[in-house]
Amino acid sequence: MSNYPHYLERLEAATKKFWNKPALNNIGGETFDYAQMATQIEKFHLVFEKLGFKKGDKIAICAQNGARWGMAYLAVNTYETVIVPILADFTPDSVNHLVNHSESIALFTNEAKWKKLDIKQMPLLKLVVDVDTWKPLWTADAAVLDTYNQMDALFAAKYPGGYGPDDVHFPTDNWEDLSTINYTSGSTGDPKGVMLTYRNFSANVDYSQRNVPAGDKMVSMLPMAHMYGLVIEFIYPLCNGTSIYWLGKAPTPAALMQAFADVKPYLLITVPLVMEKIYKGKVKPTLEKPAVKFLLKIPGLNNIIYNKVRKGLEQAFGGNVQEFIMGGAALNPEVERLFKRIKFPYLVGYGMTEACPLLAYEHWTKYVAGSCGKCVDVAEVRIDSEDPQHVVGEIQARGENIMIGYYKNPEATANAFTEDGWLRTGDLGIIDAEGNIFIRGRSKNMILGPSGQNIYPEELEAVVNNQQYVLESVVVDRGGHLVALVFPDEQQIAKALLDAEAKAEIPENIRLAANRQLPAYSQIYKVEMMDKPFEKTPKMSIKRFLYK
Repeated sequence: MSNYPHYLERLEAATKKFWNKPALNNIGGETFDYAQMATQIEKFHLVFEKLGFKKGDKIAICAQNGARWGMAYLAVNTYETVIVPILADFTPDSVNHLVNHSESIALFTNEAKWKKLDIKQMPLLKLVVDVDTWKPLWTADAAVLDTYNQMDALFAAKYPGGYGPDDVHFPTDNWEDLSTINYTSGSTGDPKGVMLTYRNFSANVDYSQRNVPAGDKMVSMLPMAHMYGLVIEFIYPLCNGTSIYWLGKAPTPAALMQAFADVKPYLLITVPLVMEKIYKGKVKPTLEKPAVKFLLKIPGLNNIIYNKVRKGLEQAFGGNVQEFIMGGAALNPEVERLFKRIKFPYLVGYGMTEACPLLAYEHWTKYVAGSCGKCVDVAEVRIDSEDPQHVVGEIQARGENIMIGYYKNPEATANAFTEDGWLRTGDLGIIDAEGNIFIRGRSKNMILGPSGQNIYPEELEAVVNNQQYVLESVVVDRGGHLVALVFPDEQQIAKALLDAEAKAEIPENIRLAANRQLPAYSQIYKVEMMDKPFEKTPKMSIKRFLYK
C-alpha cells in the first residue's frame, strides 16, 4: 500500500462531490456532468460484464479528442480492462497493426476512421463502437450485437430507483496491475507499447495535485492518446473536480483563442513552438517599434511596458491562467529571456511516456531558465557521468511512476533499463547543485510536432529511403518544418536516362510519394538533394548531429 491515494479513489470522490457540475465538454457541442459521466461508465461496465470481458483484457481507443473519448477511456480503465489509446493520426495500417499487436478485443473509434480500417487484420476484435454516438459499428456475431443493444435495459434492471452518487465505486486494489498500454510510435515493425500500472498513474496524479495549481476549467489541446495530454490535461484535473473542454476539431489559432476567451482556463499545457509563434507574431514586432525601444531604456517606464506585454499575453489565453507549462522541447532562449523579464508565469517541464509522463517540474516562481525543472518527488533522477554537475551524461530515472516494460517486447524492455534497474531516457544532460535538470541533447533524435506529437525521424527516413532514386536520407526539423536531406542513387538515375526536366522533378516526386504513406502530422515539407554521402560512424550509422 502507498502513502498516497489511488487516482481512482480521487476520481470517485470528485465524481460524488461534483455530481451536477460539468465534467467533460466539447466546445460548441455536447456537455456531460459528473453524474452523466458516471452513469455512462456504469452502463459500459454492465455491457462488458455481460459480454464476458475480464480484468486484463485489452480494449483500444483510436479517435479524435472529445468528451466521449474521455468517457470511453474511463469506462475501460475503471472496469480494469487494459486501455490501449492509439493516436488518431496514425495511418490505418498502423492502427490495424497496433490493435492486433495489443490483442485488443474491442475498439472505440470514429465512423470515418473505421471505414479505412481492415477487420481482417484485427482478428481478436469482438466489438467496435462509434465513440461519437455509442452505436456499434461492427460486432463479431449477432449475440454480441444483441448484448450490446441491451445496454440501457441492463442498467434499468440493476438501478430501478435511479443511479446516484452512492452507487459510484471504482476499484483501488490494483496498484501493480497493468492499466494502460501506450504505443510511442506508429511503427509496424517492432512496436513499443509502454506498459503503465495503476501505481504509475496514481504517483503522477498525486504529485500533480500537490504541486501543480488546481482550478475550475481546463482547455485540453494535446492528443489524448499521449501521456502528456492524458495525465496532465485530463486525469489529474478531473480528479480535482475540474471541467475539461475540448475543441473537438483541429485546433486552428483562431478557434483556440476563442476557446481561451470563452472557457478562461486556469492552466495551459502546451509545447514551446506555440509560445514561440505568439512571441514572433505578436510580441516581438511591438517591442521593436522605435518608440517602444526608446521607452524601454527609461527606468520605471520600461516596467510599465513589460507589465502591459505580460497582461496582454495573459489576456490572450483568457486572463485566468495561473501557470503555462511547456514540455517536449527546449524554449527558444530569446523568448525565454523576455518571459523572465516580464515575469510571465511559465516553466518548461520534462517527461516521457515511460514515466507516465512526469520526470521534472518546478513551480514557475522557482523555475530556472534553460532548465526543465527538478525531478518529481515520486521518482529519482541520476546522470550517468563522473561529474553530473559539469559533464554531460545520460539522464536515468527510477521511481513509482516508471513503466514495467514494453508489451510483448522483452528485448526492448531489457535495453531500456540499466543493470541496477534505472530507466535509460536516451536524453543527455546535467544536474546543478540545486537539482535543476538541464537537457543538452536527445540521443533519441525525437522531433516534437506542433501539436505535441512525437515524431521519430528514423521512421520517416525508412519511408523516404523506399522511394525511387533515394540511396539514404536524414530528416531534420527546420523551424517546425520537416525537411528530408536525400543522397540520391546516381546509378539508378543514370540508368533511367532522364532529361533535365525529369531530373529537376525528382525531389518533389520523392516528397509527394513519401507523404502519401505518412500521417498528417509528419508530412515532409521539402526534399533537399545532397551532393555527397552522409558522414558515418565506425558502426556505419549516419552522424546526424552534423546535419541541420
